Amino acid sequence: MSRASFLVALCLAISTAVAVQPAFTAESPFEPGLMRLAEILGSLHFLRNLCGEKGDQWRGEMEKLLDSENPDPERRARFIASFNRGYRSFGGTYTQCTASATEAISRYMKEGETLSRDIASRYGN
Repeated sequence: MSRASFLVALCLAISTAVAVQPAFTAESPFEPGLMRLAEILGSLHFLRNLCGEKGDQWRGEMEKLLDSENPDPERRARFIASFNRGYRSFGGTYTQCTASATEAISRYMKEGETLSRDIASRYGN
């Protein structure tokens, strides 16, 4: 299984595990992790497209996360703001794919995998 597929599978597993739990407030212990995951997805969406991966795979993963979470409008806005923050954070830094951009992709993929695994193991069923 490729790293991207693994990350996608973990995101979906987290979303499913968290979605079956009773409704939580924004202060739930997994909320910061989910917001960070949304930010990572935004960063990957920008960087992977910059480095030649054309398409909306990472935006699509964000949409899947939103669909599985089914957040209220306020929480949905926070998810979207996190995704956009991740996307914009590299827009002013990178205008072309460089070794540094490739390294950032690698780091974000690893962080996303770790974060997904941690959330699933702590809060999943």
